[in-house]
Amino acid sequence: MNKLYKITGFIPFISMIFLNAAVDLGHKIIIQNTIFKIYDGSEQVILTAIVNGLILLPFIMLFTPAGFLADRFKKPHIMQWAAFNAVLITLTITLSYYMGWFYLAFAMTFILAVQSAFYSPAKYGYIREISGKTSLTAANGVVQATTIVAILGGMFLFSVLFENALNAHDYSSEKDIIQIIAPLGWLLVAGSLLELYFAFNVPSLVTDTKHRTFNWHRYRTGRML
Repeated sequence: MNKLYKITGFIPFISMIFLNAAVDLGHKIIIQNTIFKIYDGSEQVILTAIVNGLILLPFIMLFTPAGFLADRFKKPHIMQWAAFNAVLITLTITLSYYMGWFYLAFAMTFILAVQSAFYSPAKYGYIREISGKTSLTAANGVVQATTIVAILGGMFLFSVLFENALNAHDYSSEKDIIQIIAPLGWLLVAGSLLELYFAFNVPSLVTDTKHRTFNWHRYRTGRML
């Protein structure tokens, strides 16, 4: 296991994975907790299902082109572009918090998931590149453990911060809540900036495969997901 952490770029790679998962969960928790505070009954169930759908749908819709891009280009380059887009997305999310634009923040859940959908195949494909065959199993275990810790840690941290931010404040709408918790958006921005920093410290180990092309017609017509 110690051999893994001595590999050049492995610690930045793991750090990037941790931050990506934590930022994704942080925004989801903020939106979901806002729904829980304002809605109840069937409305709460429906809106929660929509949030979960917005997170899952990009992974279903985009796994083929995302996988193609991860094979076609250097995986660190894909992760760098994904991290750069995460910065832009979290800045937009933070703006929507401060302005009280709940439905824009709600919709940005989908955009953030699109970013993750393109990032994910490159991330998992890069494990073998950086660890090699001999350490592949251990590297997979570290990646999975890091992701789980980031998810649980992000859920706990943002839930606590969300509740603390609402203490001693009165609110009656989604707009009120997201404006109260708006400073949490800067945590998302900071996380995505750190993710971008670590992404640029992940080394490129293989070359592009420029001869490959993607069959967009088959994809558009539903014959290839």
